[in-house]
Amino acid sequence: MKKRILILALSSLVCASSAFASGWRIPEQSVNSTALSAAYVANASGADASYFNPANMVFDPEKDRYQFEFDLNYIHLTAVEYEDNRIPTMDAESEKENFYIPLFHLVSPEYKDLRFGLSLTTPAGLSKRWEDSWAQIKAEEFTLEVFELNPTIAYKITDWLSIGGGARAIYSKGKVQSSTRPTDPADASRNLKGNSIDFGYNLAMSVKPIESLTTSITWRSRVDLNLDGNGTRLYYNDLTYNNLTYYGHGDVSVPVPEVLTIAASYTIQSTTIEFTWDRTYWSAYDELDFNYDSGIHPVLDSIYGSPIEKNYNDTDAFRIGLTQKLLDDKLTLMFGFAIDETPVPVQTLGFELPDSDAKLYSCGFRYKLDDTYEVGMSFLYDQKETLKVSNNDNTIDGEFSNSSAYMVTTGIMVKF
Repeated sequence: MKKRILILALSSLVCASSAFASGWRIPEQSVNSTALSAAYVANASGADASYFNPANMVFDPEKDRYQFEFDLNYIHLTAVEYEDNRIPTMDAESEKENFYIPLFHLVSPEYKDLRFGLSLTTPAGLSKRWEDSWAQIKAEEFTLEVFELNPTIAYKITDWLSIGGGARAIYSKGKVQSSTRPTDPADASRNLKGNSIDFGYNLAMSVKPIESLTTSITWRSRVDLNLDGNGTRLYYNDLTYNNLTYYGHGDVSVPVPEVLTIAASYTIQSTTIEFTWDRTYWSAYDELDFNYDSGIHPVLDSIYGSPIEKNYNDTDAFRIGLTQKLLDDKLTLMFGFAIDETPVPVQTLGFELPDSDAKLYSCGFRYKLDDTYEVGMSFLYDQKETLKVSNNDNTIDGEFSNSSAYMVTTGIMVKF
């Protein structure tokens, strides 16, 4: 029962889970991005361009007014089923999860070929709870809340070329909790909490060789979440040692990895189609290493402090989005599809993140009420593949199934 449980730090987001991209990345952060399965970079416009492609802010035809968008994401995670190949008593089912996530985007009027933006998003995370006795040994609860404040700026170099970028300020808060089965002769538990504020940056460039075609490239830097807390509690008693307890400092560092995105959109009259490829550099996550004060008992340190190999792989995602304007541009319909790889090797996969390759299906709409207000709603379904696992250390030998997620995003857009 090693510190595999500690994968906590890396794990999750109270507001979302590993359901909408590889690992614990969450690219859908607005009505449009949800409706288009995140095929929304070259065609990004309006207030949420501040986050998805700040270089596009200066190409927006609405140059003299502020643009504001407030969204609310509802996320439902199904109960993941685990069927063990050895004995039925080791079968397990995770808890269903429901989250509500507020999102915010703002773009300023244009000032001499410059525009400024600001976004508040939840770009990463995972939450997973298991109450079945076997699974809770590894992951009774793994939760990590991640919030990003992203101020941005864009500059139009020519009528066909623009650049943009911004700073990433990320606040994260994590919790991991696990315990042994009541019937086990050994008694062990852990309760770990930590938080952190960390920084990074993002860059963007857009090129419009002709009016109907936009090509874009964006880069989001790696941000290491250096979670640190003083309320860590570890306990172990295997009938040889009497009530070994640690209460004090604990810290761990886990990455929100770099993301490179290349996209192109083409508009024919009222129809726009976008193709997007992004690569997420998950190989930065090679191990999970939790650290404690020097006063920790060596037995506790050996159980909860040994580095755990993760050896994640870099992943590719392929996305396509279709946007159709109707009724003199009052109504906008959107559809999306994506194929997304998992970074998690079978050899290091655990109950805290039973991730697999996925297909995403999405749709949505926006409707202009008048020249000032617009409303929208979008829906996304993330379907994970059934996953057969036989880990090298034989802690997991079975099949994970029924892993899927639903996202509904509603929003209001205002120009003033």
